[in-house]
Amino acid sequence: MTILGLQGIRGGVGTTSITAALAWSLQLLGESVLVIDACPDNLLRLSFNVEYENPTGWARSLLDGNEWRDAGMRYTTQLDLLPFGRLAANEWENAAQLDAVAAQLTSALKGLTTQQHYQWVLIDLPHGVSPLARHFIDLCDNLFTIIKPDTNCHVRLHQQPLPTGAHLLINDLRIGSQLQDDLWQVWLQSQPRMMPMVIHRDEAMAECLASKQPLGEYRSDALAAEEILTLANLCLLHFAPAAQGSEA
Repeated sequence: MTILGLQGIRGGVGTTSITAALAWSLQLLGESVLVIDACPDNLLRLSFNVEYENPTGWARSLLDGNEWRDAGMRYTTQLDLLPFGRLAANEWENAAQLDAVAAQLTSALKGLTTQQHYQWVLIDLPHGVSPLARHFIDLCDNLFTIIKPDTNCHVRLHQQPLPTGAHLLINDLRIGSQLQDDLWQVWLQSQPRMMPMVIHRDEAMAECLASKQPLGEYRSDALAAEEILTLANLCLLHFAPAAQGSEA
């Protein structure tokens, strides 16, 4: 089992949509996937047709003294979802409480590695540095840091600490933008852990969330959907347990 974390270098770079799309693409390739929302925003569920009013999630369950597994949802025979859950304002603000429930879940997830139930666990990580994020980052075998080719992300790459060993994945690249193309070329020369592919801007990425579906399910012929399917194949080649063993 491979645990793969996806974290935006900041908010608004498309991490949640990419996580949902990658989970869909991996299960299309025959892999069994558990996708987990580690963000208190609790937005990942909306890409898997969960009703907005549904408060279910692992954090909600643990805070209520229930079993975290009860919050799991089946999307396809190969893809399960574990939402974060809806929190009250006072729970959202209680960092120590969130830290405690995150520790409970990550401890339980370590046990999944011996059960061989899932081949992949994808985690939508909150951006920034926090005890909540750190629990899940420490659990991950591999990490993708999602960046957009803009000045904001360029500055953050030089002043913001990134998780050790994280691979950089460009999202929302606009064809014909001179600034974005220049930044991309600079990063290719200066960032040694850049992924060998990009995800282009695609209106289908915005539309799929409105349709409450992962990108590849909503429009498999969209450019970004094809690129994320390529990303899924790269994950199988380089980050699956067998691949990592052969590269060691």
